[in-house]
Amino acid sequence: MDANSPGSRTWLSDAEKVTDYTPLMRTDPLAYLGEELDSLKKQNLHRRLRILDGEQKAHTTFDERSVVNLSSNNYLGLTTHPRLRARALEALQTYGVGSGSVRTIAGTMAIHMELERRLAEFKQVEAVVVFQSGFTANAGTVSAILTKEDVVISDELNHASIIDGCRLSRATIKVFPHKDVDAARRIIKELPATQRRLLITDGVFSMDGDLGPLPALCELAEETGCIMMVDDAHASGVFGKNGRGTIDHFGMHGRVDVQVGTLSKAIGALGGYIAGNRNLIEFLYHRARPFLFSTSHPPAVAAACIAALDVLLEEPEIMERLWANTRFFKTGLDGLGFNTGISESPITPVIAGDSAKANTLSDRLFEEGVFAQAIGYPTVARDRARVRTIVTATHTREDLQYALDAFAKVGREIGLIQ
Repeated sequence: MDANSPGSRTWLSDAEKVTDYTPLMRTDPLAYLGEELDSLKKQNLHRRLRILDGEQKAHTTFDERSVVNLSSNNYLGLTTHPRLRARALEALQTYGVGSGSVRTIAGTMAIHMELERRLAEFKQVEAVVVFQSGFTANAGTVSAILTKEDVVISDELNHASIIDGCRLSRATIKVFPHKDVDAARRIIKELPATQRRLLITDGVFSMDGDLGPLPALCELAEETGCIMMVDDAHASGVFGKNGRGTIDHFGMHGRVDVQVGTLSKAIGALGGYIAGNRNLIEFLYHRARPFLFSTSHPPAVAAACIAALDVLLEEPEIMERLWANTRFFKTGLDGLGFNTGISESPITPVIAGDSAKANTLSDRLFEEGVFAQAIGYPTVARDRARVRTIVTATHTREDLQYALDAFAKVGREIGLIQ
């Protein structure tokens, strides 16, 4: 019997298995990536990751520097809320650190089903399916419910996950100018009435902070027989009663067929979800590839999300603080003369123009103790690069005034304001 055969009682040591190995000399096939990076550096477009040294808080430490944090999606401060911590620790002790499987094999735990039931109740829909992220919720759903025979009518500023889902579905993609409902109508009218059509918009647009025209789009979908889908990631926990989102904010319950929500932003944890009727959710259980092929949430994460829903329902004053802070900060930026675009939410862009100037603004703010990350092409148009700020419920007025003073100093220094 061979010494290494499964039935053998003797095994070679690692030292005995080592053989001489000389790697082949060859040209690096990925050398072009280094050239691309060098090009970014020359244009002042290369960015390195800032390292968070502690908790995700409104005033925290990045790269060993104490800063006012204006770049977090932690709208309500729930990442460190004591109720979420306690539920997560309890679940960790009860269920362990992971589920160990995908949902459709051995990874559906009672706590996952409880989370989906609670979310459905919260969103006032028949059912919900939870995905591992908001990106996979969008991409997995669009690619599951559409085929190459279908058409997507999409706002030009919709999130990248929507775009990727459309591409994966192989459906024809028709793009209408931002929030231009009449243009969307013209596109739909030119399509065969028998063709399956999906009309999709963000509830809150993540780069500009403005709201999608939901009432008009819902009316258009009903008029033309389109499936209506809304990505409400940045509205979850921010708009509507107790943070139910833009569907609740605009009173569109029952008029949106596919609702996308996130658990990774205002909810303070991780994940995304799709809310709708039971047929939709059952179908996604069977056909949404991220759901089928990704391990389910760790039980501590699911427990934290459930606790977050309790906070939204029982501590509405958190949302009130978020909006009071938002109004204060927006008023301050506008008063200084910055171009803040068309924001209607706690997301407020400070538009600098080209990416190099936005990066300079971000870097100088960081030196002054304010972390506000620059966003440039291809995330936004080449001439619309900006520093994107997000106010949270846990910022103090002192934090926000400090940030405004820093914006005033740096903005004048680089010529963005007088």
